[in-house]
Amino acid sequence: MRTHRQMMLDANAKPQTINRRLAALAVYGQWACQAGEISRNPVQNVRSIARSGQPVPKWLDKRQRAALVRTVEKDVQAARHRFPRLWVLRLRDATIVLVLLNTGLRVGELCALRLSDIHLSERKGFVVVRAGKGLKQRTVPLNPQARQALSAWLESRPEIATDALFIGQRDRPITSAAAQRAVARAAQIAGLPSVTPHVLRHSFAKALIDEGVTMEKVATLLGHSSLNTTRIYTTPGDEELGEAVERL
Repeated sequence: MRTHRQMMLDANAKPQTINRRLAALAVYGQWACQAGEISRNPVQNVRSIARSGQPVPKWLDKRQRAALVRTVEKDVQAARHRFPRLWVLRLRDATIVLVLLNTGLRVGELCALRLSDIHLSERKGFVVVRAGKGLKQRTVPLNPQARQALSAWLESRPEIATDALFIGQRDRPITSAAAQRAVARAAQIAGLPSVTPHVLRHSFAKALIDEGVTMEKVATLLGHSSLNTTRIYTTPGDEELGEAVERL
């Protein structure tokens, strides 16, 4: 069994993957022992792999965030002149991208938003997240970019019976898959590969940390129940490490 463990290590399997497989084999070995099929559990005394630390999440840097914002803004402008029938959908998708980028909401939280959850005034605004993880409710302030995007969407949103903020086909609340497609399309046009709503959430958190916002405040905005979850955003990414070395 130690040989199998080493083979997984040589194959560059992740520590959590190796440990999960070893745990499953240990359970099976214990059953086989109790059933009299074998005399000894072969996984016994085989150590699990110590995790070197939680992997650093992927996020967009300041330049990439700016490129994404420019892309969705140009996309809406182009659609308004060239594709009038699709313009409202393009505006919706752009708003989705900008809200995710500027609030750090989970995609499920965004899809669950209602019109009554958005509170806007001339100089400030906030969104009430009622469908947070663990059914926890929180309030997230809206910066000028998010307020402007939401105001434009609310002015153009079709007047239908549902009170869902973002609507999809057949006037139903937008699905997580549709929101993910909106993000992926915008990112592809901007030349940013493998961008998901969760990458935008990571980008929001990392941007706050880089601006000197305390972890306690970031954790509250993200809806984290533990600072250990938020602390990962203080870990430098590959680009930051590269910049540090370049200074030598």
